[in-house]
Amino acid sequence: MPEKSFNDSPFRRLFSLPGVMLILANLIPLVGAVAWGWKVFDIVVLYWFENVVIGVINLLKMLICSPDPDEVNLRENLQKRIDQRRGSSVESQREATEAFLDEHQGKFGCAHHASKLFFLPFFTIHYGLFTTVHGMFVFSLLGENGSFFGPGGPFDALPGMVMKVFEGGGVWAALALTASHTVSFIYNFIIQREYRRVTVPQLMFAPYSRVIVLHIAILGGAFAIQALGSPVFLLVILVVGKIAIDLGLHFRAHRKVQSK
Repeated sequence: MPEKSFNDSPFRRLFSLPGVMLILANLIPLVGAVAWGWKVFDIVVLYWFENVVIGVINLLKMLICSPDPDEVNLRENLQKRIDQRRGSSVESQREATEAFLDEHQGKFGCAHHASKLFFLPFFTIHYGLFTTVHGMFVFSLLGENGSFFGPGGPFDALPGMVMKVFEGGGVWAALALTASHTVSFIYNFIIQREYRRVTVPQLMFAPYSRVIVLHIAILGGAFAIQALGSPVFLLVILVVGKIAIDLGLHFRAHRKVQSK
């Protein structure tokens, strides 16, 4: 079994610019818990705002992505279909695959970009509703008033949701998380050419696995911590746990794409 080079090692990924930025950005809520008197509600609301940032950047990815048929394994997948349907020799099947893709590669690109007319609005609405409901859940169950639904209804309260993030030093944490995801987008998606290895349908569902896994863990801990009065040492454990899970999900997602 070949040894992994340093370039493929977890240490290099950890100390890459996106890895360092992710850690530094997530340390600000730690400062908030220890020095600024943040409660669990403040930290979880900040993490909810991070989901909004992830959604906006994912829209940019969907808009920019332009997959190369070779790098998204289109030739390999088409070859498998031909293998299943034809009884001819392997060589003739391979030639048929190459000829078909050479002839229709331009059409593949046009069809992919045309699909964005459906997927971008659909993702905006679907992820927007998902994030809004998630935010209402957080505010309703963790908010100081015990309820998120005011007289004006949930959508009238959305500006208040956003403003909560920027209170008590949260503006710096929000900016840092935004910068972290922006750097990752530029470094991994643009410079490392991930935009040539993914398709719009893949990107459509990409944020959900991270958000669901991460926030189930965060909310589970948050309810317990709030019930105990938000002691600082438990808030520190929550933030450190979030950093560890976030790093693992981040590296797994980009390793999967870059290994194609």
